[in-house]
Amino acid sequence: MRAKKLCALLLTTAMISSVFAGCGKTTSTTDKAGSDTGSAKTETKDVKLTVWGPQEDQAKIKGYNDGILKAMCDSFNEQHPEWNITFEYGVCSEGDAKDVVTKDVDAAADVYMYANDQIPVLVEAGALSKLGGSTVDEINENNEKAMIDSVTYDGSVYGVPYTSNTWFMYYDKSKFSEDEVKSLDKMMSKNLGNGVTNFAFPLDNSWYIEAFYYAAGGSLFGDGTDASAGCDWDSEAGVAATKYMVNLAKNKKFSCEKDGSSIAKFKDGKLGAYCSGSWDAKAIKEALGKNFAAAQLPTATINGQEGQMKSFAGSKAVGVNPKCEDQEVAVALARYLAGEECQKIRFESRGIAPINKILAADEAVMKDTVIKAQADEIANAAAVQPLLSEMGSYWTPAETMGKEIVQGDVTEANAEKKTKEMVKGILSNGL
Repeated sequence: MRAKKLCALLLTTAMISSVFAGCGKTTSTTDKAGSDTGSAKTETKDVKLTVWGPQEDQAKIKGYNDGILKAMCDSFNEQHPEWNITFEYGVCSEGDAKDVVTKDVDAAADVYMYANDQIPVLVEAGALSKLGGSTVDEINENNEKAMIDSVTYDGSVYGVPYTSNTWFMYYDKSKFSEDEVKSLDKMMSKNLGNGVTNFAFPLDNSWYIEAFYYAAGGSLFGDGTDASAGCDWDSEAGVAATKYMVNLAKNKKFSCEKDGSSIAKFKDGKLGAYCSGSWDAKAIKEALGKNFAAAQLPTATINGQEGQMKSFAGSKAVGVNPKCEDQEVAVALARYLAGEECQKIRFESRGIAPINKILAADEAVMKDTVIKAQADEIANAAAVQPLLSEMGSYWTPAETMGKEIVQGDVTEANAEKKTKEMVKGILSNGL
């Protein structure tokens, strides 16, 4: 998994409303349009909400001097005259949410953003409100199944997704055609010249290695929701996937990605393709220039069968703290911050991939090479990362397998033994 950013709880208070009379109070205001009748009034409730989001959403960016998070919250406040909201902001990355929020749920934000694989921990800590009613209806209506599943845990929905979180493939289109990048075997068979690496991949990273076991037809906890189904990667096909990676790692046309080395190779014209996510898009675009291209993962022929490589798919979502006194307002804000309007703002200002069906069908949005590649990956070449506590015992054994393959400790001769050891480790959490 990607290295997490440190979380700094740097709270700043912004007075959003023109009048703040204290949390929980209500005031009456005369409706000017109905003043002739002399009786039209609306009740305004004063609310205070603490919102945590990543630093990037709160930094100055073109068109948003105070960052997009404050602008989005301001807009929400304006759209809801029934509430008079004062916002307090804190900086916390999606990747750090579970560690920071669970330290003190009572003192944590009312509304915050998180990576969906943290849901089991957050729910266990009583830090995420279960959503229902029209909120869930809206999530179901506006998102593809993979994104709905990404925030569904133990049959309930615990957040509103606003972007997908996965990885795909970048490539140099001067070296590979659109047809060639559909098959890893075709890519590896091509001669790109001396000193050129055809394919770079973080083989020693457990967020990536699953791609080959899925290509071999393997499953992890069934469809990702059934702990009792276990992991069948120690099957004949799974062992064949391990052997495939052993031979890939030995191939001189392959390199295991290390600390951004692949991006440097792209810039030097020494690399054909590399797997990563949208976070590397800007640097790779700069490195490849006019030769920049991206696509969903290719297929791989393992044990005589061509299968689709698959990445883990997840989402980033907005959740509500059950300790928040104003659940109605907090849930409405979460829906808005993760909704179509704010997804468009994130896309236009930060290049964050939208998942709302309307935006995903927008030609202007899909013209973006990275957005399209990520959308294609989610739709055709991804498996929802299992939201099970049993996944806690997955990461280390899978990482160890990848590292030992790269080091040469796993060979075709001991592949079966090593694969069975990995699966035993994955299933060590109470299974």
